[in-house]
Amino acid sequence: MSNDKGKANGTTHTNGNGLPLLRIDDLHVWYELKRFGFGHAGYVRAVDGVRFDLQQGEAIACVGESGCGKSSLMKTILGLNMPTSGDVIFDDTPLSETRGEDLRQYRSKIGYVQQDPFGALPPFMTIERILEEPLIINGMTDKEQRRVRITKILEEVKLTPVNEVLPKYPHMLSGGQQQRVVIARAMVMEPKLLVADEPVSMLDASVRVEILRLLRKLQESHNLAVIYITHDLSTVRYFSEYIFVMYAGEIVEFARMEDLLNNPKHPYTHALLEASSDPNADNALVMREIPKGEPPSLVNPPPACRFHPRCPHFMEGLCNVKVPPQFVVEEHHRVACWLYDDSAKG
Repeated sequence: MSNDKGKANGTTHTNGNGLPLLRIDDLHVWYELKRFGFGHAGYVRAVDGVRFDLQQGEAIACVGESGCGKSSLMKTILGLNMPTSGDVIFDDTPLSETRGEDLRQYRSKIGYVQQDPFGALPPFMTIERILEEPLIINGMTDKEQRRVRITKILEEVKLTPVNEVLPKYPHMLSGGQQQRVVIARAMVMEPKLLVADEPVSMLDASVRVEILRLLRKLQESHNLAVIYITHDLSTVRYFSEYIFVMYAGEIVEFARMEDLLNNPKHPYTHALLEASSDPNADNALVMREIPKGEPPSLVNPPPACRFHPRCPHFMEGLCNVKVPPQFVVEEHHRVACWLYDDSAKG
């Protein structure tokens, strides 16, 4: 990457080690709306022109408030949605060209950690059956081989003694233990990529950091690529090398974790940081400046910069007229905001 200031086409990152494990190439995911079940009534533009690369062994955080498109992005990476245009290229496999058995193989290489562990675990299955099922579906017929794999991953997620855990049902475990089972299920197929969707938001504050550190340890020991999806910037520092911020289906800022947390550029990123929880009790009653208004409808998003109706730095005749490109403000730091266009300032 160049560290020259200027315009950049998209938000990408490579390490110079060849092709990335995951490439999101100008991805659009639109959902068609029907009027009373018949006839076209527009589209929900959930993901609209997203680009980034992810190398094997890297962790990246996708941050944004509800409705920004991060869940639709996640479901498309998992192969649950198909791109409307653009593509997801994972392990040299374009998702748009993948069907049938190839799609099952594609999905087996990606682990998924859900937000609500209790809702994600079938209550009528024992922990052993829950962890066996993906192995059976993917052709591991040897029961002893399955038991060895399951024992290994339960020990890694610190659910021991294994023989006592296996016959239990989900309701017999604490919330933190249930989330460890969800992580074990995501890891049991030995994936190359782990997608963690708000993995600590349903947990008590006392166990959140513990679970994040466990994910970090798994990432390092298995050389995993990780996408951590969250709305809370206060948790990303635990294992994300890079962060990209989404707003209304688009990436508005991308940077190294430390750079973005310490030196945010986009007005929306500033707003997210202001809204993040502060561990300092002395600041609990401090009134913070939050942008006016609500996130826009993705059926009819605002023209040009989608944040402009809420932006404190709105420039009439520019922000509402021209779509801002990705400006490179520092090495590995890009922001889609006209505030960083030197020609506009003149």
